[in-house]
Amino acid sequence: MTRRRTPADVVRAAPGPAFEIRFDGRPLPALPGQSIAAALWAAGVLSWRTTRRDGRPRGAFCGIGACFDCLATVNGQPNQRACLVPARPGDTITTQEGHGHAGLTV
Repeated sequence: MTRRRTPADVVRAAPGPAFEIRFDGRPLPALPGQSIAAALWAAGVLSWRTTRRDGRPRGAFCGIGACFDCLATVNGQPNQRACLVPARPGDTITTQEGHGHAGLTV
């Protein structure tokens, strides 16, 4: 039987205790030092944005903040790059639809 190893196991990292963030109303665990995208991925969430034109699902693509596919609404602020924003206890992330300005006076 093969033991499943995580990246933290490989480098013998010992992150601090998990805390809770919320994605579309669901509580999810996150670890200190994780980006919001990493926390969502770890919880099995692969998309948290829809495109403006066709409403197609998007999530992380490049993972380094260059492509803007991972935009999310974080604590009420649209267009946050989830791969660059550190997860913090109590963060509220919601799926961003289109350009993220629905309901805002633009």
